[in-house]
Amino acid sequence: MKIHGNQGWEEYPSFLPIFIPHVLEILDDLNLKITFFIVGQDATLPQNRVYLKMIAQKGHEIGNHSFSHESWLQLYSREKIKNEIVSAEKQIIEATGQKPVGFRGPGFSWSPHLLSVLTERGYSYDSSTLPTYIGPLARMYYFYKSDLSREERKERSELFGKFKDGVRPLKPYFWDMGQSNKLLEIPVTTIPVLKIPFHLSYLLYLSRISKHLMMLYLKVALWLCQITKTAPCFLLHPLDLISGDKIPELSFFPGMDITSQKKVDLLTTVLRTLANKFTILNMSSFTATLLKGNNKIKTVKVNVQQ
Repeated sequence: MKIHGNQGWEEYPSFLPIFIPHVLEILDDLNLKITFFIVGQDATLPQNRVYLKMIAQKGHEIGNHSFSHESWLQLYSREKIKNEIVSAEKQIIEATGQKPVGFRGPGFSWSPHLLSVLTERGYSYDSSTLPTYIGPLARMYYFYKSDLSREERKERSELFGKFKDGVRPLKPYFWDMGQSNKLLEIPVTTIPVLKIPFHLSYLLYLSRISKHLMMLYLKVALWLCQITKTAPCFLLHPLDLISGDKIPELSFFPGMDITSQKKVDLLTTVLRTLANKFTILNMSSFTATLLKGNNKIKTVKVNVQQ
């Protein structure tokens, strides 16, 4: 609501009491354990804590998604970024009993200062990059559908990334922080060669045209992942599983006119298709596999100037 410019976000309304039992039941049915990236501010709210604790109790991994979820995180000073990370950690640990070892930036935002803080805090991985050329187009569409002021649009000027993000590596690699410090980056996977996103939000959009088109798009994406030996990092958003029929105040979000039940049916189809091609792991388990030197997954060193 804040990123979109909607009023009422200051009251921190939450859909977690609706979403979390809903998604945990789906994951139980599919026998899957995944990673949930949690916003620190959400973890401060007493009405959310019982539900956030359920995630950890079910055996899922908890990651850090910043404290404030502001997608202009890359504009922050190092001190402010550190406060975001540390504050979120504290609240997440209190709410779930689990210390995060992974981070994802809101709106795919990141900076050298962020990477430095994560390294200092002992994080195992970052997963904030989205290697695609279409970020600016997605941002233009988002601005078109919002009521943001000129100043608010300036703050969000790098929402969803830059055009040059399309040349970033698709496979996991190390950020070289200097002084022998490295941080593993696990990019959100886009279609190899084409660099077009295929996470669930995009698949749901295609499903509105044709489910057959959606499945063809997904199968082409996974086929290219297989032939390029790219282990996909697949992204879900909460609103990929619930719709305006359950949360009317978020009906402005793309795809909220698809019923919640249809979203669940499509998610189940997509995840089963993924499971037929790949072993599904949470992010820290995947990181452990990479760090053991699995020959099927190569790494690329990238130097970051601080």
